[in-house]
Amino acid sequence: MVTPRPIQPIVQVDAFTEEPFRGNPAAVCVLSEERSPEWMQGVAQEMNLSETAFLVKQPDGYGLRWFTPEAEVPLCGHATLASAHVLWTEGYLSTDQSAVFQTQSGVLIARQQDGWIELNFPVVQTNETIDPPPLADILGVPIQSPILNYATGYLVAVDSEAIVRQANPDFARLKQLPLKKAILTSAADSDSPYDFVSRFFAPGVGINEDPVTGSAHCALAPFWRDRLHKNEFLAYQASRRGGTLKLRYDGGDRVYLMGQAVTVMRGELVN
Repeated sequence: MVTPRPIQPIVQVDAFTEEPFRGNPAAVCVLSEERSPEWMQGVAQEMNLSETAFLVKQPDGYGLRWFTPEAEVPLCGHATLASAHVLWTEGYLSTDQSAVFQTQSGVLIARQQDGWIELNFPVVQTNETIDPPPLADILGVPIQSPILNYATGYLVAVDSEAIVRQANPDFARLKQLPLKKAILTSAADSDSPYDFVSRFFAPGVGINEDPVTGSAHCALAPFWRDRLHKNEFLAYQASRRGGTLKLRYDGGDRVYLMGQAVTVMRGELVN
């Protein structure tokens, strides 16, 4: 007789928002035992969200892995925010404890601060792209500035918030580029409460447009620090769902991201 595995709780959280059904949804599963990457990928495909996070208790915190419906990824901001939210709200950690995650991108730490969750993430630097692809045509926007690149994507700055909001990318063509992701950004309108806006496209990992992308802001924070000559930002990701982030980058190799989160669903995995 086969002994059934214990039922695993799974929680769906909207991250980088204080309102349900906005921000970026992530599923979070705190595992009672290690499971195979194939199983985790299958759960991510079943959930069909931009990210599903899996946590396993370790002596020095929690092991954390992130999966899109198509692939495991090395870093994800909104699912880390959602994971910290779940650890606190579901009783795994007390609210005065920091959430410490062991990940492919090193140790990540989350803590609560004045109603927000602060994440400590590695900075992502950009370089000017040599022989850039025709991103103006692919993204459907006029580009005046040099196209930059980071480890897995392109960073494209345009002249207005309206251009960012109205962009209509050709995702099939973007997926064929050597780097299959793109951040599109501009300074916010002069009457906006935000410092800058952005959108993020990642068809290479099965996400045409990500609603709110913490990891993209690890590149955006140093980019805008150099151009706006300030260290703290209020940023808006202008997807259909939309989401707000507070950022601090003082130079060096770490970026501080802050967001809010709300639980929208609880369920159980029975296989």
